[in-house]
Amino acid sequence: MKVFLQLLVLLVSLSLLSACSTLDRSRKDATDPIPGGTTSYDSGTATGLDGRAGLYADPLNDPNSPLANRVIYFDFDRSEVRSEFVNTITAHGRYLAENPQIRIRAEGHTDERGTREYNLGLGERRAQSVRRMLMTQGAREQQIEVISYGEETPAAFGSHEGAWRLNRRVELVYPGTAR
Repeated sequence: MKVFLQLLVLLVSLSLLSACSTLDRSRKDATDPIPGGTTSYDSGTATGLDGRAGLYADPLNDPNSPLANRVIYFDFDRSEVRSEFVNTITAHGRYLAENPQIRIRAEGHTDERGTREYNLGLGERRAQSVRRMLMTQGAREQQIEVISYGEETPAAFGSHEGAWRLNRRVELVYPGTAR
């Protein structure tokens, strides 16, 4: 009887220890840390994008997250995404793919040069370029709204290259979040 009780205690202890030490690493659901964050499974602590254990910061508002970058700049009279912004768009596309309930608005802008009609079209082409890249990362069509403001809402005022460079852009806007 004494051996039976010792064996029973040993089995119960082992089962409790094994239950506490395993994590299902394949699950991707609402109980996981934030998308893009890392979980240190060896130490048992979760680390958010802010780098502090146990905190799950919103990656859209975390300045260290690639999702904090929401402006894509373009060359004069061009709608092709510059290579330096591919990683930013990739991060947003993956975030949207992992969060199908989230919506985004791609707002196309231009500088003041050109006619109003031409600039509206160019802003639209720029926003559509970004939209296509988001969708190649798994974002769904219904998650992305495209709008062109053309030259109507400049980021910088002035008729010089410094201002024009800042106005040739697409802004990624998540409705309901701070910019």
